[in-house]
Amino acid sequence: MCDTEAINSKQLRLWLQKNKRFCPKCSSQHTKKNGHFRSKQRFLCKDCGRQFLSKTRKDILRKVLWKKYIWERQTAKQLAAKYGKSEKWIRQQLDQFQIKKKSVKARNVVIIADMTFVRRTFGVCVFRSPHLKKNLDWKMAPTETATVYHELRWQIERQGFEIQAAVIDGRPGIIDVFWDVPVQMCHFHQIAIMTRYLTTRPKLPAGQILRHIALRITKSNEDEMNGLLADWYKQWHEFLKEKTYNPLTRRRFYTHKRLRSAYRSICRNLSILYTYQKYPELSIPNTTNSLDGTFSHLKDMLRIHRGLSKRKKLKMIDEILSK
Repeated sequence: MCDTEAINSKQLRLWLQKNKRFCPKCSSQHTKKNGHFRSKQRFLCKDCGRQFLSKTRKDILRKVLWKKYIWERQTAKQLAAKYGKSEKWIRQQLDQFQIKKKSVKARNVVIIADMTFVRRTFGVCVFRSPHLKKNLDWKMAPTETATVYHELRWQIERQGFEIQAAVIDGRPGIIDVFWDVPVQMCHFHQIAIMTRYLTTRPKLPAGQILRHIALRITKSNEDEMNGLLADWYKQWHEFLKEKTYNPLTRRRFYTHKRLRSAYRSICRNLSILYTYQKYPELSIPNTTNSLDGTFSHLKDMLRIHRGLSKRKKLKMIDEILSK
């Protein structure tokens, strides 16, 4: 038996009252005591007739340890000192704790789809419902490809969810995964793409004006943005065509490559930058902020317990994303 005196008695009592008498088969609360089996209290469900045992205190302790390890950010060494056990024993209990993924009732959803990397060798792709504030499903993968998004979409549709619209970060190929639903490009990702090409302080007047146009994305609409880009191109189209001769290769190349790339990027994504205005009844968010906040929290939690094996990291990711 574990040292139960170290457990908060009030928390333990409330947890037992809430969980131990639910029938594991039909989830009914109509249960009664039905003798003992190997020194454990046995219960009988009055609705379905299922007999089951009460949870052991060791199972409860594992739950308490796991909660403190993940959510209260305590290390195995701190837990060992608190509960009077060895650090090895604490790690064994944490390894044996089984995570139960909470299911979300299937329904029509607007999703945010994105991927983040917790190591160079693998990342996690997540589909999140911003309205439900729940992560519907996720998948580990070594690289971010359209195949990963296809598989994850197939998984959630198999669970009964129907995607009404999707918000993405604009990575090439991902839009094809959601070819049959409205797709919204994240405004801040588009601004970040423009900044990557133009920098935050462009030196050329053409770049300065184009960056000013890009910063108006969140406050504008498709018609206004079309007009601004058309006027910009009319003024600078000859400038964009300028080429430089390389005497070593004896070839000519565009002088303002990054400026051309920035303009091409915003023009290519313009058709999906204002999808949320075309479908007001769906309440589509215009950014991936809901999921970006989840990713930031996930990385903060993983950073606390540095040096974990890949298996343990995956277990932590499942716990954090299931909340």
